[in-house]
Order: sequence, then C-alpha cells, then structure tokens
Amino acid sequence: MKKIVLKEKEKNHILCLIAIVVGVIFLFPLYWIVISSLKTDVEIFALTPTFIPHNITFSAYTEQLIGPNNILNSFSNSLLIATISMVLSILLAVPAAYGLARFPMRTTKIFIMLFLVTQMLPVTLILTPMFLIYKNLGILDTYLAPALSDATISIPFVILILRTYFLSLPKELEDSAKIDGCNTFMAFIKIMLPISYPGLIMAAAFSFLFAWGDLAYALTFISTPEARPMTAGIYNFMGKYGTQWNKIMAYGTLLALPVVAIFVVLQKYIVAGLTNGAVKE
Repeated sequence: MKKIVLKEKEKNHILCLIAIVVGVIFLFPLYWIVISSLKTDVEIFALTPTFIPHNITFSAYTEQLIGPNNILNSFSNSLLIATISMVLSILLAVPAAYGLARFPMRTTKIFIMLFLVTQMLPVTLILTPMFLIYKNLGILDTYLAPALSDATISIPFVILILRTYFLSLPKELEDSAKIDGCNTFMAFIKIMLPISYPGLIMAAAFSFLFAWGDLAYALTFISTPEARPMTAGIYNFMGKYGTQWNKIMAYGTLLALPVVAIFVVLQKYIVAGLTNGAVKE
C-alpha cells in the first residue's frame, strides 16, 4: 500500500478544517439558543425546525429588561456574589500558591493531592454540612453564603494553576530584591506579583466564572427570590401551564454574555496564564 506523504501546507489545511468542524459542533448549541430566543413560540414548536428565524422578534428580550421578571435585579445579585467569591479566592489562593511554589515541603505533594480530590467531590455531598455551618453562623439567605461556597471550588483550582505559574518565574528576581533590602514578603508584593499579572488575571477570571455559573449553592442557601442570582431566575419561566422556551433562551443568552465578554477581552491573559509553567512539575 502506497504511503501518502502530505506537505506542510496540506497538513495545515487539514488541521484548520478539523478545527473548523470541531468549532462548529461546539458552537452550534449556542447558536441554537440565540436564534430560538428570536423566534415566536409557534416557530419554535414547528414540525420543521428553522435555522434562521422567519419572523424575528425581540419580545423575549424586552420581557427580560422591563417585564415583571426583569433580569437587572438578578444580574446585580450574580455580579455581587461572583465578585465576593473572586476576591476571597484571590486573597487566599495567591499566597498559598506562591508558598507551595517557593517553599517546597515534604507534604507539598499531599497538599496538591488534597486539592485535586476537592475538585472531584460532588456539590451535593457538601451541601448539607455547609447548610448547617451557615445556619449556625447566621449567614443563610445572604450573598455571603453562596460566595463562600463558590470560593471553596475556585480556591483549590487557582492554587494548582498559579503554583505552576509561579514555578515558571525566575527565582533570581526574588533573590535580587532581597539583596536590595527586601524581605520575602516585600519581594513577593513588589516584584513577583506585578510580573505575574497574566496568571492573576486568569485566576480572577476563572474564580468569577465559577461563581457566575453556580446554581446549586444559590438555590440551597438563598431562599428569598429577590436575592437569588441569574442562574436561579431561569425557573421563573417554567410553570405548571408550560415552559416559555423563547424567554428561557433569551435569558440563557443574556446569562452567557458576560462569560463570552470575559473570554474575548481577557483571552490573551487566560491563554498565557494557563500555558506558562505547563512544562514544570
């Protein structure tokens, strides 16, 4: 059998074609959500699905902005919860990641293993103990309860990612700062943190997105409907008389917009933060 030898240019074309096919497959659900939000209910339930709406309507979006279930209140709730969770995650995870990177101990691998295990625990396993703790602390039905819970997910992830990032930074910079009179803490604040801003931006973005997409903690720890975030508000369009699919799709589109905006604006920092230190231990 004759072996087919491809030129470099042909290989690139094939890889581009595969990338386009994979991209279309992954983006098609998002496209279907957006076009369904622009359809009428009659067109959504038509026997023959339409890939381009025949009658484009923005009524589902105006309902989200000025209707009885307007999205603005739940948007501000999501923004507040995600911001609190992100700040907590960065404040706690950055020093921990730097310490594990610069001061290796015998138990470092055990810590890393424990962080990995926490990423595998199902949310439902820790809901009950968290509920009891928050009840005793008196923070149930406040923004702090889901924010703290979301931080428990993002902190191990951020530590694992930032540790490898800090390992990739030259230790000589810290040693030079110490020669100039800085102690370890000041060298960390003045030298290491400023040069690791791509990793910090990446960590902050993922911490924010973890909390932004949370549903289980918000539904469990917040009972007041007006205080719930956007992810919980989608149930407003599911009633005993049916499901308002075009409004759900419009709600989903608006819910995904901040996520898309963060990835578009911070793309280079996220890629740099994830790839730096990829060859370290």
